[in-house]
Amino acid sequence: MNATEIMRSIEAGQMKEAVPQFHVGDTVKVYGKIIEGNRERIQVFEGIVLKRQGSSNRETFTVRKLSNGIGVEKTWPLHSPNVEKVEVIRRGKVRRAKLNYLRGRVGKRAKVKELVK
Repeated sequence: MNATEIMRSIEAGQMKEAVPQFHVGDTVKVYGKIIEGNRERIQVFEGIVLKRQGSSNRETFTVRKLSNGIGVEKTWPLHSPNVEKVEVIRRGKVRRAKLNYLRGRVGKRAKVKELVK
């Protein structure tokens, strides 16, 4: 057994079984665990998925929301135990993999069209 096979077996043990199906441009709710002292609670972060990158257990996704008129971005590891669940609110219709252009936009210009099937 070489080093890459050992790495794959370790990474396979760290991955979640059920990963939700969401894409770039979707509006999602991320339920993240927050530990404050000895208490643990779940905080919801709702926004548009700007990008997904990486693969296997290193995959991450970035979510952007507007909070009091200020853009807030947070990058979440997809297979982290601190991410309780990811809930898709709306499907977005986009034609690119990374939505970095949304960072410079505010209001209606920052919207993504909804995908209607």
